[in-house]
Amino acid sequence: MRTEAPLLAPIFRSDGQARLLATLLLAGEELSLTDLAERSDLAYTTTHREVARLVDAGILVQREIGRTRLVRANADSPLVGPLRDILTVSAGPAVLLAASFADIPGIDNAFIYGSFAARMRGVDGPAPNDIDVMVIGSPDVDAIYDACTSVEVEVHRPVNPTILRLDEFGQDSGFLNSVRASPAVPVVGELPWHGSGSLLQSRRRSTFS
Repeated sequence: MRTEAPLLAPIFRSDGQARLLATLLLAGEELSLTDLAERSDLAYTTTHREVARLVDAGILVQREIGRTRLVRANADSPLVGPLRDILTVSAGPAVLLAASFADIPGIDNAFIYGSFAARMRGVDGPAPNDIDVMVIGSPDVDAIYDACTSVEVEVHRPVNPTILRLDEFGQDSGFLNSVRASPAVPVVGELPWHGSGSLLQSRRRSTFS
């Protein structure tokens, strides 16, 4: 995990802490530590340590069912509302977009790219003015634009979707080469060019075999 403060919201102790809080405060769910670690892309031990700090601060509350430890935002904490507002416009877009895309069929992958993704990944630069989202698959175009519009109202930044089929995304172009070579933040599924089992590599193998 990045131990430095997140560039988009340097008031948080670390990037990992911001992701963990965004997962709990924005989704509004009660999660086990294992699920929280997976959704926040953090090691279990890191999640355990961060949750203990946040419970002690009264920002999170926990309960146990058998051997499972469940945590959620503390609705009675005066800090939760302001923190939720800050997270919505910083670490929140990926969480909110994932929730908005969840009920739209035909999405194979989706990810944030461009300057907003770069700042989320710790790359120095000016504050981003908008959020660029790449959607891979064959979803309903109007549904994607409606989802992005609802998110941009919450995050106070324009959300600009680009929708491509997988074969289109795999083409050789200056724009797409730049997207694949630059920082990105997954929203739905994994980044399509990462891993031997990625959709993009699988399509290329089937094309040239």
